[in-house]
Amino acid sequence: MISGRLIAHDKVVVSILLCTFFIARVTAQSPDIFKSEYMLMPKNKADVELARFKLVANVPLKVRQTDNIIIGAEYNYLSQELGENITFDNKRIKRLHVIDLNLAYVYKHNEAWRFIGVATPRLSSTLTNSIENGDVSVNVTVGVFKDQQNLDKPMRLVLGMTYNSTVSLRIPLPFVYYEKRFHPKWTYVIGVPKTGLKHHLNKNHMIQTEFILDGYFVNLQNNIILPDTGTASSISSSAALFTIGYQYNIAKNMSFYGYVGHTLFQDGVLRDKDRNDIFTLNDEPSFYFRTGFRIGI
Repeated sequence: MISGRLIAHDKVVVSILLCTFFIARVTAQSPDIFKSEYMLMPKNKADVELARFKLVANVPLKVRQTDNIIIGAEYNYLSQELGENITFDNKRIKRLHVIDLNLAYVYKHNEAWRFIGVATPRLSSTLTNSIENGDVSVNVTVGVFKDQQNLDKPMRLVLGMTYNSTVSLRIPLPFVYYEKRFHPKWTYVIGVPKTGLKHHLNKNHMIQTEFILDGYFVNLQNNIILPDTGTASSISSSAALFTIGYQYNIAKNMSFYGYVGHTLFQDGVLRDKDRNDIFTLNDEPSFYFRTGFRIGI
């Protein structure tokens, strides 16, 4: 029997880990060729600090005149500092690694609609030993993308399904993303993992508010024995955040950005082999900072 709490948690993790890749690529006219990003959630009342460095590279290849194959990779290095109240050896979960290899095919049906499929082998591990079975998973995402930018009020719509082989709820889950510029200086975004409002000051400057989901799931190569609750074999975190940020476009497809915000909820836990939450590491609110640089096509 899967508890209601576990189902809800897995849905959040699925949305974060799969939709983030898919929507980030199809809601842009082209993928990022390169992106470097740093995120920090400083110490909170739980005495936990989390930092993440992200590196993304993609190569789009044109096929059949109108279609594209996108080959890419994304590396996330997570470093977390836990408080002195942790009773077990926390060195095993201080350094976490998530590596995605992405292969996407974009089929152009007509000027407005495209069909997209993404296969993502993932390595998520502490990497303290050689790679083992629990470190590797496969995510699959399929969907359709409508892009109409030549209208008075440009819009983008994404509809799709995602499947993750590592979570307890092993069924395809739907998602939707909708973006519309309803005023020359204003755009709204509705969807998962991001909902927000953009204010275009001019072609070089933009201010944006966001409600976003963020998180990770990582296999522990060396299990942690907890005397009262069992043995932990994985670690995960999910958070909902409200942020406000600024983007400066150096050129049409090159920009710097920075965001500040605060969590609305946060849940960092250790989990057993059945994905049950057995120990809470961090359920306190936290500030949030994110900055980066990206190059598109």
